[in-house]
Amino acid sequence: MSFVTRGFSGRRREPDADLPPGQTLVDDWPVLSAGVTPLVDTADWDFTITTETATHRWSWDELQELGVEDVVVDIHCVTHWSKLRMPWRGIPLDVLFEDVETEQDYVMAHSVGGYTTNVPLDELLDGRAWVAIEAEGEPLTPEHGGPARLLVPHLYFWKSAKWVRGLTMMDSDEPGFWESAGYHLHGDPWKEERYW
Repeated sequence: MSFVTRGFSGRRREPDADLPPGQTLVDDWPVLSAGVTPLVDTADWDFTITTETATHRWSWDELQELGVEDVVVDIHCVTHWSKLRMPWRGIPLDVLFEDVETEQDYVMAHSVGGYTTNVPLDELLDGRAWVAIEAEGEPLTPEHGGPARLLVPHLYFWKSAKWVRGLTMMDSDEPGFWESAGYHLHGDPWKEERYW
């Protein structure tokens, strides 16, 4: 015999096919940071890719001369919010890696202030990642990682490192800042890879 009526069991919600499990749709863009927001002058900014044999370097202007691409992607934060169909502009990592030779399969992204995050190289190529310089038609603000942030939309948003300065190739998948604190090494929102 059941004592629970429909009034006490709640309403069943149909899952949104665009939202990974455990995520809530937002219209705004929450600001979450660990530490002080740096103010970075593009005149002093450059971007590097360091491999086992060389360091490739681009100034702010040189990076943009490679070609800026418009993309519309969904982003998903590990803190359970998602923003859908968000417009961005950035330089595809495919373009940056065209002349980069490496035998290593993993990358550590480095940001102003010492933040790091690890990503397998194959997760950054084939149209899957950008060095983003604009969001929603405006240059990235410092609070949102400006002047440039990594954009890896198919992974939880902590992998889209704010204030990005460069990528260092690695032989193995070493944890970055949040991964060392217990966040998942990979971070696929569709698999709810939030924590180890």
